[in-house]
Amino acid sequence: MNLATQSRQTGAGTPSVSAEKACEMAKQLESIGEYNSALDVLNAFWPDPTSQPNTSDLDTRSAANLLLRVGSLLGWLGATGQIDRGQENAKDMITKGINMFEELGHVDGVAEAYSDLALCYWREGAFDEARVNLGEAFQRLGDQSGDLRAGILIRSGMVEATAGRLNEALSFYEEATSFVERSKDDALKGTFHNSLGALLTCLASAANREDYRDRALIEYSAASFHFEQAGNRRYLARVENNLGFLFFIIGQFKDAYTHLDRARHLFLELKDIGAVAQVDDTRARTLLAEGRLKEAERYARQAVKTLEKGDECSLLVEALTTYGTILARIGNHARARALLQRAIDVAETCGDLEGAGRARLSIIEELSNQTSASELALILYAAADLLENSQDPSARQRLIVCGSKVIEALLGAIQKYESPKPTGSWQDFSLRKEIKKIESRFIEQALRDAGGSVSKASRLLGFKHHQSLISLLGARHQDLQDHRSIKRKRNRHLIAPKGRKAGSAGGLRAALTILHVEDHEAFTTLVQEILGGEGVEVDACASGADAWEILKRNDHYDAVIIDNNLPAVSGLELVLRVRSMPHRRNLPIIMLSADDCEKEAWRAGVDAFLRKTEVEQLSSTIARVIDKRGRS
Repeated sequence: MNLATQSRQTGAGTPSVSAEKACEMAKQLESIGEYNSALDVLNAFWPDPTSQPNTSDLDTRSAANLLLRVGSLLGWLGATGQIDRGQENAKDMITKGINMFEELGHVDGVAEAYSDLALCYWREGAFDEARVNLGEAFQRLGDQSGDLRAGILIRSGMVEATAGRLNEALSFYEEATSFVERSKDDALKGTFHNSLGALLTCLASAANREDYRDRALIEYSAASFHFEQAGNRRYLARVENNLGFLFFIIGQFKDAYTHLDRARHLFLELKDIGAVAQVDDTRARTLLAEGRLKEAERYARQAVKTLEKGDECSLLVEALTTYGTILARIGNHARARALLQRAIDVAETCGDLEGAGRARLSIIEELSNQTSASELALILYAAADLLENSQDPSARQRLIVCGSKVIEALLGAIQKYESPKPTGSWQDFSLRKEIKKIESRFIEQALRDAGGSVSKASRLLGFKHHQSLISLLGARHQDLQDHRSIKRKRNRHLIAPKGRKAGSAGGLRAALTILHVEDHEAFTTLVQEILGGEGVEVDACASGADAWEILKRNDHYDAVIIDNNLPAVSGLELVLRVRSMPHRRNLPIIMLSADDCEKEAWRAGVDAFLRKTEVEQLSSTIARVIDKRGRS
């Protein structure tokens, strides 16, 4: 009789006895990745995963076990993308369980709960908090050995490996080895071998060690065997993804795609969209390494779109960095910069210092031509500070290479702006050539300071229209073309329908004015770049409260673009307020946000909702909502 069948036969005995049996069975189902079956087992006590479990008829021990089980399951469901705020809700449940276990003096229960709490923090990228909770688990466990200690050691290794402290991670796995060898739990053994294989893959990549690669392959083979024995298809798929990554880093791309295809197929069958996104990110990196940029961009975009909805911050940071790197190679410099800055912001918010440092290095590696020498130096300084304690040799190697690139940029800047030394002779002197050199310096500096945006650089240089700068770049300064961000094709229907002059009857005005409410400076710049290149005037505002004051006046706007995550007044609240104003009732409103609030946005009264990863659709969306409001 399998566990899923047994899950329907847990009803005998008192409520506390039934709860204990259900928790034990749910824990076994979790260990083999059957999260939905575990939900079914707990249904009698927890019928709605978005609400609190019912502990009213349970004794303290049974209630503590139920809260721990519910918290652990919420964490897994959040990681697979099946539930919102999974990690936060999981932490609440587990913490309540810890308090009850402490009251009972249940040492193993407290230790296990702290270990599960650490796992939630690890998923969020909060590695320091994860370490603190694992330390509490070890302290409560004392000198006890067995599977529980092995599991805590494995999780400690996972935290340190993700944080770039590879030596500490290896020490934890070495300490866990003897406990794992004595264990009869195939799921535990599989997790140990898979996690150790992932660490050896990192070491192999960083140190170019073939022996580590061979050991990683052996560990993955052992992991597959034990997961098959346990019946854990979800973790078999994770092994396939890890194998795909291993073959990617050693340049065996055909083998990488074979394993990634298997992993994606399994995760799709399991409806684990979070894990599918991880596979897509690995595939995007592989395609990037092959120079297949358009395909890489498609997979990277999808990975970011999915992970933005979840709560696994460190995975999102990696995906944003991959996506930003790909767009930089394509030539979309402004958007690449915005994505890499977003990766930095997310990483620093959740405590993933390694991820923040790597994203900064990517700016130096990919966008040095679009960044001033002084700013490159500041970025390098911040990256070095963040990666100071990293034990990942590849991070140190990248720092050295980036340092050389920054020094070269600084020396170039000094050389450019040094006063020319008198030669004592006017022979072969050309005033026109010297003026052209000076002109070139200022144009290059303006393009750097504008992040490659011709429109913004034109304003810095004092041109009335960006076409003046475009003409110079096409004629006298063609060598500066690569300092531009990608040239965008004009979206003609935003200004006027095809075949009709702008401003003619039935068409949109040639000069649209948009209010953009967004507190993230890099993303504001990106929107101004996209719309400014099409002749749209964008007024930027950094808070909901300021936007509310602006919109209470009679200033004319053709549309408003609003983020939700704003200081003082949220985007949703701002939309509700605008819709209550008689003179703004028909103003087209677009919510452009990374928050998962589409349903709430429609209820508040927006005309369109876009995620920030869909910003390329902004122009056509503005045209559509203005046209629709004009006809209504």
